[in-house]
Amino acid sequence: MEGMEIAESIQREQLERMHDFLGPRASFDSEPAEPSEEKVVKKREAPISFANPRAREFFVDGTKIPDVNFDAGPSWSGLMPISGAKNETRKLFFWFWPTNNASNVNDLLFWTNGGPGCSSLEGFLQENGPISWSWGQAEPTPNPWSWTNLSNVLWVEQPVGTGFSQGQPSISNDDELAAQVAGFLEQFLEVFGELKGSNFFVSGESYAGFYVPYIANFLYEHPNPHLNLKGIWIADPSLTWGLVQQEIPALRFAQANKNVFPFNSTFWAQLQNISDSCGYTDYLDKFVTYPPAGQLPLPAGATFNNVTRAVGVTPECRMHSPIQRAVGIINPVFDVYRVTDTFPNLWSVLGFPRSTQEFVYFNRSVQDAIHAPHISWETCGGPVYINPATGGPGNDQSVASTLSVLPNVIEKSERVAIVHGLADFILVAEGTRIAIQNMTWNGLQGFQTPIEDESFLVDNMGVFGNMHSERGLTYVEFFYSGHMTPQFVPWAAFQTIAYVLGKRDSPSA
Repeated sequence: MEGMEIAESIQREQLERMHDFLGPRASFDSEPAEPSEEKVVKKREAPISFANPRAREFFVDGTKIPDVNFDAGPSWSGLMPISGAKNETRKLFFWFWPTNNASNVNDLLFWTNGGPGCSSLEGFLQENGPISWSWGQAEPTPNPWSWTNLSNVLWVEQPVGTGFSQGQPSISNDDELAAQVAGFLEQFLEVFGELKGSNFFVSGESYAGFYVPYIANFLYEHPNPHLNLKGIWIADPSLTWGLVQQEIPALRFAQANKNVFPFNSTFWAQLQNISDSCGYTDYLDKFVTYPPAGQLPLPAGATFNNVTRAVGVTPECRMHSPIQRAVGIINPVFDVYRVTDTFPNLWSVLGFPRSTQEFVYFNRSVQDAIHAPHISWETCGGPVYINPATGGPGNDQSVASTLSVLPNVIEKSERVAIVHGLADFILVAEGTRIAIQNMTWNGLQGFQTPIEDESFLVDNMGVFGNMHSERGLTYVEFFYSGHMTPQFVPWAAFQTIAYVLGKRDSPSA
């Protein structure tokens, strides 16, 4: 068949294009030496060095990172206390990588994953670090979209109770979390003093929609004289109640993606009845206007706790979990983080989101190489919060960031970006739109004009999503991406973080 032959030929062309796109496989000993030739390998040098002798305790040789067959360059990692107290036992694990571009040496970017309790080493290894070992990869490769191309980057496992970090959790809200991060930064800068005076940026994803705004707000209200905080970047963030970011938009999301939610007509009708009776069906069309007509109302399915002021949902109005359970029956490897994933699933060296791998990378000899404690490391752990009344495990008592600190952060920052993958179902992009339209910053509520379709472009690719900017806030939705945007569409995420860092005038091409 001529058509099949043409399709197969185009597929082969696409594979070659992909290899060119990813760049050459880097290796510090990729060419075999002649028998009489002694090959001299020149190690990569950092554009920054540290005079404090203590910095040597954290040094990581980029040619000796286990299982990495290329020179990743110098870095520094280990445990750093959250205070200067003599008997401080609470320590956060960090991995600091200097930029590979000397022109960016005055910038410092902080990254945290969410959870709560999920490790930032996931972000490092599978999203935006210089070493990429993503799902299905047999071995690590250099990451051409590493954020170290743009800035010095500090990946931190926080709060206490996350990853390699040590000590007993002692926080019950994110003001306390932010104070501990600020204390960590003070200790970090005492060792790595050459970073004092840096332009500082805070970034993260998922539950970092709480973490990042609270950290930034604390630093704006309690300035560190050695860091010049400029802005924040958060991806697929928890910004408000689950009712808003999951329940209300869940049915519309499934209907828009029927190819991966192929329910029968009876179940679709059941879902529609729930949506109609609980006030979800016309919520976005009726209330999410540009500009908003006022504070957005709670739908019929909402509950409200007069004591805690928390908003929830009645059991009969749950929409998100019934959809997730049902699709999981007909797609055994359904991935709530990226709904386009289907059977069979790819293994992950970190054991996330499914444990089908032979080993977990950070439980191997790499622990010695990066000065990590010898423990059983997990991508997502915890608990990280305590119950303030009992001292036992508890939940975050913080008010969602769009309803508390995020407006202040936007007003004090030079640039703030919120990005969201359109294939993410654990937090739905339309719910993020609701959260933004219900938030007031710089004197007005929400965006005043609509988010423009097909307005976000990627260099040399074309249209890649939707975006809008107003009053210091930029919002971008990515095609193709699920929850972990720097992993799924690293080229698109790269443009948006470059914008926040001031390296681009616009996140769009």
